[in-house]
Amino acid sequence: MKMLPDLSRAKLLVVGDVMLDRYWFGEVSRISPEAPVPVVRFQRTEEVPGGAANVARNATALGATVTLLSVVGDDEAGARLRELVEAEHVTACLHKDASIPTTVKLRVIGRQQQLLRIDFETQPSHDVLADKLADFEVLLADCNVLVLSDYGKGGLAHIDKMIELARAAGKTILVDPKGDDYSRYHGATIVTPNRSEMREVVGRWKDEQDLSVRAQALRRELGAQALLLTRSEEGMSLYQDSGVLHEAAKAREVFDVSGAGDTVIAALAAMLGSGATLAQAMHVANCAAGIVVGKLGTAVAQREELQTALAQD
Repeated sequence: MKMLPDLSRAKLLVVGDVMLDRYWFGEVSRISPEAPVPVVRFQRTEEVPGGAANVARNATALGATVTLLSVVGDDEAGARLRELVEAEHVTACLHKDASIPTTVKLRVIGRQQQLLRIDFETQPSHDVLADKLADFEVLLADCNVLVLSDYGKGGLAHIDKMIELARAAGKTILVDPKGDDYSRYHGATIVTPNRSEMREVVGRWKDEQDLSVRAQALRRELGAQALLLTRSEEGMSLYQDSGVLHEAAKAREVFDVSGAGDTVIAALAAMLGSGATLAQAMHVANCAAGIVVGKLGTAVAQREELQTALAQD
């Protein structure tokens, strides 16, 4: 595929754990006399949407119409997150839970390297999640692809019910999984684990044939149409009833892999929502991943960048 199709036909509902990614940039010129750690002289800060919110912004950057459903705290970080996603043309349906802080990942960067990450997180309350499920049923009608972005923060406590409702409505369901129990994703159309997530579920494999056997067994167990395994420098592998399809990694300098999985599932969903085949969607998602790993921080692949990459492919 040399040309990116019109992705405006893709109407995505993204549900999952959202967070605010904060970056503190500074200059490092010495080691602390108090402990063997670098001293960072603070210079500037950046804030971007993370988690499911990053999936949503990646999809809108490609031209898809996106609604984001999640939970935030009734705090400054939650208000900032809403402001950021709405600025990127995402329709934000963010329920406030006054009992928790909004999940924040604070990264300290010096000499273009991540020196430290601090996480602030608490699981949302049951009542707020129940309200979110009620909204989910309403919002589901207007989408053609459902993306469930699981970061293990508690925002998808009702994921089995969501999948059941989406299947009954005939929607394509994509899941970015977390943890070692995938039974809660049963019935999803496509599951997109990365290499380490896959090992956590199926164990270590000794060669490609062994991996294929394990991946196909997991896919059948979940009742999924496909399992897309993202493999960093080894590219991607798509497991279906018809067999296995591989995509080599796009050769470029890897600068930062954070958020690459968000870009993959966003591009995949946008392509499928516009009527592309799974093989075409995988190819575009692979190109998009190659773009974002060449950027620092939680980044997006813009439509123009992706079109250029596809043309040069």
